[in-house]
Amino acid sequence: MKILLIEDEKITRITLTDTLSEEGYTVTACATGSEGLAAFQAERFDVLLTDLRLPAMSGIDILRRAKEKDPDCPVIVMTAYASVDTAIQALKLGAYDYLTKPFSPDELLALLNKIKQFKAVLTENVLLKKRIKSFENRTLIGQSALMRHLISTMQIVAQNDFTVLIQGESGTGKEVAARFLHFHSPRRPKPFVAVNCAAVPETLLESELFGHEKGSFTGADKQHNGYFERAQGGTLFIDDIDDMPLLMQVKLLRFLQEHTITRVGGTKEIALNLRIIAATKVDLRRLIEEKKFREDLYYRLNIIPLLIPPLRERKEDIALLLDHFLDKLGGDQKKPRLTKTQLEILENYSWPGNVRELENIAGRILAMPESDYFIEQLRKQALPVASISPAPTEEIDFLQFDGIQSYLLQQEKALILMAIKKAGQNISDAARLLKIPRSTLRSKMEKLQLTDFSEKPS
Repeated sequence: MKILLIEDEKITRITLTDTLSEEGYTVTACATGSEGLAAFQAERFDVLLTDLRLPAMSGIDILRRAKEKDPDCPVIVMTAYASVDTAIQALKLGAYDYLTKPFSPDELLALLNKIKQFKAVLTENVLLKKRIKSFENRTLIGQSALMRHLISTMQIVAQNDFTVLIQGESGTGKEVAARFLHFHSPRRPKPFVAVNCAAVPETLLESELFGHEKGSFTGADKQHNGYFERAQGGTLFIDDIDDMPLLMQVKLLRFLQEHTITRVGGTKEIALNLRIIAATKVDLRRLIEEKKFREDLYYRLNIIPLLIPPLRERKEDIALLLDHFLDKLGGDQKKPRLTKTQLEILENYSWPGNVRELENIAGRILAMPESDYFIEQLRKQALPVASISPAPTEEIDFLQFDGIQSYLLQQEKALILMAIKKAGQNISDAARLLKIPRSTLRSKMEKLQLTDFSEKPS
């Protein structure tokens, strides 16, 4: 810490300077108030230590002037003429504390140590608030045409209160999109509450969503407000709604129709004013066909559909996203610079885990900035486009051609079937062969209607 010492007694000034310097403090010592204030104006100090009685200018004057220039700088006043009035006056003007001469070096060092600890807590608090703010105000990042169109659409959608259904693969940033809608809407001052249907046990989901009354079941020793009530006035984001049980779908549909809920064990209808944003990682229409999702609820939710594109379809955004994650995760840490070859490897990777996987890679790069091990692993895992969608062995009749998307889906389907056969119908093993997460493989299988498999144990 840098300390400015203002003391007119030469011996005391030299003694204090030596004592503080030995303890590792950087000391600027001044003999007069005017000299001290000039130094205070010229540079920033962590602590100001001043005598109360000085020629031409008092310590109280110095305290007052110092607080005008830098209110956050702690000021300690020293005096051999201590009195209650002097102490109160100094403290009222913002002095951190005062010392009565003669005082021991340990008294001063203990006081400085308290200030050091206090400053450390303040710094940590500022960083924590910055991190929290960056989390709450996470925004969609992208310069690709897909993302520019999505962001401009969402800016319009955010201004109204219609229910939104966000569709996208796992890790694409569906919750980030929901937060974007909330923080750009008139509901911004009110709560944003998120619940993941897949993360809450089915037996607890009703109580967690709608709350319960005291005594409604064993262990319900007090009234509990659910996610709906906590989101009053704001936005409730229901993630993985495709995992919501049919009974809860009925209750959600009733809320969307009536805008009221009833707690578990209760009879009173509670009117609520909030916006619902739901998200799904699979095509709900397929679940409707399988009788796993209510068609009437789907149409209630799908008033405004939004599709978050997977990262592999917006590879122009990879460098921008990586830069964002390195800043976010690294804090004040020096940001590693990737080579053109390393960036090309990242852009050629298929990103089955999408943006979430890219954030994990950014963390690994920060953990081992001198190593390209993780990026090389991606290079080895990356499947060339030709191996996923091999060129046709014979010429295609383009008059009968259904389009490249249809062709790629056929090739993807063939590759998945090949992997499942190779893995003996074990889905986890097939996912490892394909080098994608099991949940991603399951989603792809549902999308391609590959559901007639009875998984064998490992």
